[in-house]
Amino acid sequence: MTTANQADIDALNTVLGQTFRLYVQTHGYHWNVEGPSFRQLHDLFEAQYRNLWSALDDIAERIRVKGAYAPRTVVELMANAGPEADPAKSAEDMIAKLIAEHRAISGTLRDAISSAGEAGDEVTAGLLTDRLEWHETEIWMMTASQG
Repeated sequence: MTTANQADIDALNTVLGQTFRLYVQTHGYHWNVEGPSFRQLHDLFEAQYRNLWSALDDIAERIRVKGAYAPRTVVELMANAGPEADPAKSAEDMIAKLIAEHRAISGTLRDAISSAGEAGDEVTAGLLTDRLEWHETEIWMMTASQG
């Protein structure tokens, strides 16, 4: 395996771990949101966690295509995820924490896209660019809803 290919796989594993962590966080917010914006946020969080869940499969399968094994346990996934955010105390806090997490994963995606480009892997770069576009749109929508 080439160094560039390994860097590409490592970047995909980081994206996968962060996506999994954000999936769990968002699903937890879906279950626990309260307040006057309950219905709107409950639906928003559901749409987000469904998208994240679907993305996990695409990212993991890309790791397999690259010749590596995708993480097989929650421990392996979380090892690539970075630290979890503190629990949110309110609906507003949930939105603020999600904006921060989407921004963080966007930075990781930019680095991973660069790594894929250096490896000459246009397919991975395309997959990650699509993910980046989705995260940036979610950031915009959540930020715009804050008033």
